[in-house]
Formats: sequence, structure tokens, C-alpha cells
Amino acid sequence: MRAINQLIIKNNSKLTKKNNFDEIRKQILADPKIQKFINNYQDKITDEMINASLSSLYEFYISQHHKDPVIVGYRPELMLSSNAITLKYVPEESKLAQDRDHSIKKHVRLINLPLNLHNVRLSQVEVTAGRRTAIAKIQEFLRKYPTNVHQKGLYLSGDFGVGKTYLLAGLANSIAAMNKQVIFLHLPTFIANLASHFGDNSLANEVQRIAHCDLLILDDVGAEILSQWSRDEVLGIILQARMDNELPTFFSSNFAMADLEEHFKETKNAIDPVKAARLMERVKTLATEIIVSGPNRRS
Repeated sequence: MRAINQLIIKNNSKLTKKNNFDEIRKQILADPKIQKFINNYQDKITDEMINASLSSLYEFYISQHHKDPVIVGYRPELMLSSNAITLKYVPEESKLAQDRDHSIKKHVRLINLPLNLHNVRLSQVEVTAGRRTAIAKIQEFLRKYPTNVHQKGLYLSGDFGVGKTYLLAGLANSIAAMNKQVIFLHLPTFIANLASHFGDNSLANEVQRIAHCDLLILDDVGAEILSQWSRDEVLGIILQARMDNELPTFFSSNFAMADLEEHFKETKNAIDPVKAARLMERVKTLATEIIVSGPNRRS
């Protein structure tokens, strides 16, 4: 935390005044945390080293009683070097939590979903019988992710309001805390709003961002109204790219996988079982189905 140390300017002039030196030294060395540190290294710390380090010890002592606004979120720690006692400033848990929250909001892009999903933490999700398997699989994915970013995702199927989106928000925020880019989108609304990209020709770039982000979550699959074009040239391209590049992709749906292919067959103007089967094969390659059950928590 060198940058923090450079910002802190302490007035240690009292230490140079002979009439105050002994009193201040006594106060400093009586501090319980300083005493504990010295006792831990009593075989290495000499009186000469203590006297040479009084400025650092004084800064540490003052920090116990007067919080400097410059270092809010950080706390000082004593360190022993070869010939002196020095300070370093480390982030407090509140600062670490704040940084994690900032990283999550920076790295999770929510498309047509409530912003409060940024606040979901997997550790806070209630473990019920109907969610247990899904939570275990998500935790397994997270454990392996730092060394294997090309894992197969999950397809969470189940009734309305059982917590599928909530579970996936916990996953998204956990991955974002690792400084990975996550896109979490509500597929029906995204498909319905595709025309909004026509005016500025931004659709191709948007599709590429979605297709190549570190982790993609498609929420409420099966509730969208597809055209042949949106099925084959948007959703199909996204899933093909993610399959080709082995990028983890997660889904939530009220449809079981076995029923989703029927949904993909029928578009606004035609029925095409071949293209539906092709799209469904991509989904199956990308994700393993897990059923989430339980009461409807929205009602």
C-alpha cells in the first residue's frame, strides 16, 4: 500500500522534543497491539531498533485512536524488516466487500433484467430440497472455474418463481468477482427489442459481444416469440459461437429440454423441425439440464 503511505503525512515533531520523548515512547510501547508485536519478535527486536522505528510506531499508535480520513477502508499493520519496524496499509473487510461489489457491477451486464440482481450472493441463497442439486452443480462449476474456464454450463428448468433466475444471478456475481465479463440477459425481451439496433447498425457488434463474453446466461428461454431470422441469425449464431469456442453458457426455462425443441420449430411464418433440431443440439452441447422445484415465491 505504498501509495496510501505517501498520502499520509504525520506530524511527529513531538518525538524530537526531549521533554516529551520519554513520555511519548512510554505511551507508544504500552499499546497492547504494539506490545504483542514486540513480544512476538523479542528475539529479533532491540531497543536501538525500537528507537529507530518510533516514527512508524507512533503512526500505528495514533491510528488506533484517530482514524485518518485519507485511509478510510485501510488499516495499518506492523512489519519487521532487517533493521526496523515498518508499516503497511491493508484493506479492511469493508473495503474488500466494497471493491467486490464494484467489480461485480462493472463486470456483469444485465440486459432487460432488474438491477437488484447485482446484489444476489450465492452464499445467501436458501438451500431447499428443490434447489439442492442446482446449487451443488453451480458450486462445483465455480470451484473448477479458475483452472478450467471451458466447462459445460447448466440448463435450469422448472416452474415459475422457484428461484432459477436468482440462482443464476448468484453464479453471475461470483464469476464477475473474478474479474470476468458476464452477460445476463432476458431472452424474450432481448429478441423483442432486436429492431432497436437497426437504426444505428449496432446489432452485429451486440451479437458478437454476447457470443464471446466469458460467461453468458440466457434467462427465460422458451418465452420468446421467434422469427426465422431471430432464431437462425441471432440466437443460432450466438450459440454456435459459444459452442465452437467452448464458452460456458447457462440457461433458465419453464420448458424441459425435451419440450424446448417443439418451441423452436414454430416461428411467426413457418414450421422448421430441422433448424429447430440443429438449435436444440447446440443447447444440449452447451448445458446439462437440472430441474429446480419448489413453491412459487413470487406469489
